[in-house]
Amino acid sequence: MLRYSSFVNPHNAAQKSLVRTVFDYLIIIIGIAPMALMVNWVLLPHAFVGGGLTGICSAIYYVTGGLFPSLFPEYGGAIPVWLTTFVFNAILLLIACLTVGWRFCIRTMVGVAAITIWYRIIPILPEPIIADPWLGAIIGGFVFGLSLGCVLLVNGSSGGTDIVAMIVNHYRDISLGNIMLLCDILIIASAFFLPLPNSMVAEGGNDTYLHIKRVLYGVCMTVSYTLAVDWIMTRMHRSVHILIYSAKYDEIATAINTTVNRGVTVLDGTGWYSQQPVKVISVLVRKPESSLVMSLVHSIDPNALVSIADVRGVFGSGFDKIKAK
Repeated sequence: MLRYSSFVNPHNAAQKSLVRTVFDYLIIIIGIAPMALMVNWVLLPHAFVGGGLTGICSAIYYVTGGLFPSLFPEYGGAIPVWLTTFVFNAILLLIACLTVGWRFCIRTMVGVAAITIWYRIIPILPEPIIADPWLGAIIGGFVFGLSLGCVLLVNGSSGGTDIVAMIVNHYRDISLGNIMLLCDILIIASAFFLPLPNSMVAEGGNDTYLHIKRVLYGVCMTVSYTLAVDWIMTRMHRSVHILIYSAKYDEIATAINTTVNRGVTVLDGTGWYSQQPVKVISVLVRKPESSLVMSLVHSIDPNALVSIADVRGVFGSGFDKIKAK
């Protein structure tokens, strides 16, 4: 029977936690900037309607164009996206705080503040930086998704339908993905009933065809950003199980514990050929951290035997949260 003993790293735990928290908030604030760039430089100039709250706010921006020239002269009289984003998110956050709890809302509040400020300070270009609408939908959506993925990696959020999904999920056993997908479908489909932008009218042709084409632009952009989010979340959230066989197990275990800041378990085993007792180091780390572990092992014992196996999911302290649903 194997005996387990774990190394626990008590050194500077509070300081590391504070540094990690500050780093996470910086990622949220800076990581949201490319999302705002794609909206103000691609989505709005092309008059796309994507999914989520951004799609709703964009639709309001198009519909209200020219209605409030004295209030919003720099936006052509339209209600700006930054304002509707802030108002809708403020209402949703208030509801979320009363239902889900304030702990969920803290990082979302930071994300909402960041996206609102970025929308406000980044100018809306009169012409999109990517002239071709199909290419703009694909590239714009992909960059938007990469940005959102980075924010989600640190448990952040830009608000919008994320909050709606959490509120609904709190009361009904419906997956977050299905809720957000339904919201996106309804929002993108609404583009069919919006006035066509001048750029599309200039193309000529049947109005119904142009309306359908506009909806397809939104679908293309949403699919692109969804794939980007899935790609970065899957890539960065992958974990590995590492087994290390070395006579210098104590040095390696301590180095992993203090440098990588991961818990380490040492197993007692027996080499069947030699019939000698051996120590086996077992450690679970994120995929990007595995290269650091390998570097530490090589620097301490170049002759160590290392086995690395991908794992489907790791839940618990330092990894993903255990979810009941």
